[in-house]
Amino acid sequence: MVRTVSSKTLVAVILCAAVLAGCGGGDGAGQKLPVDNFTAEEIYKRGEYELENNSKPDAAVYYFSEIERLYPYSEWAKRALIMQAYGYHKARKYEDARGAAQRFIDTYPGDDDAAYAKYLLALSYYDQIDDVGRDQGLTFQALQSLREVIEEYPDSEYARSSILKFDLSFDHLAGKEMEIGRYYLKRGHNAAAVNRFRVVVEEFQTTTHTPEALMRLVEAYLALGLTDEAQTAGAILGHNYQSSPFYKDAFAQLRGRGLTATPQGDNWLTRVYRQVIQGKWL
Repeated sequence: MVRTVSSKTLVAVILCAAVLAGCGGGDGAGQKLPVDNFTAEEIYKRGEYELENNSKPDAAVYYFSEIERLYPYSEWAKRALIMQAYGYHKARKYEDARGAAQRFIDTYPGDDDAAYAKYLLALSYYDQIDDVGRDQGLTFQALQSLREVIEEYPDSEYARSSILKFDLSFDHLAGKEMEIGRYYLKRGHNAAAVNRFRVVVEEFQTTTHTPEALMRLVEAYLALGLTDEAQTAGAILGHNYQSSPFYKDAFAQLRGRGLTATPQGDNWLTRVYRQVIQGKWL
């Protein structure tokens, strides 16, 4: 059972925290109050104080972890664990944040804060997603974790944010494929470029990159002399994105060769055309 804290004791703890927070250059860095003789609630309040008043969350994490050490089976220990995850994330120690969040999920799977722990875990991947020029392994992990939040806690306040971040992560992966495709196309490696743009059209067709991918396919296929594929890519682009500047560019390229933006032949793009535009799946 958690001991009741007198207002006098609590005020003393907070005042002590405020004094120490003023040391060491104003951010309280390195100032950790011995807490063995304090209650779990007193330590928790000190951790909260550090989160609110210290520019470096490390001190707050220390106090929350001390609750786990001193009062491992208390309600305060459970609350402190989720705050550890939050503190680590705020400090951009994402691997530690994931570890604390996962421990909460494993220990308290049915708790009301399990959804938040799962969201923090996903966020620790999402916030590490870098520019499209870097390896996208973390993006895949972010997608998987965000999907778990959406599917396991669809009615939670975190589901909506997870859906938005999922869409952005998905778009990010498409952006990676586009960057590589443009690199190949610029250097005349047209077949390799086609493979990248095809991935965007087939696997990331709901993203913002699809119109450009179709236009680049027109460009690459024309360079390869594959006019049926180029015209069909132009047809899909014109049907779905006729107001896009990418369609105008693709149309100009086709017209310059005496071609039209109409589906031709029997290839993977005509199958896409039949499925997406004509609704024919066989």
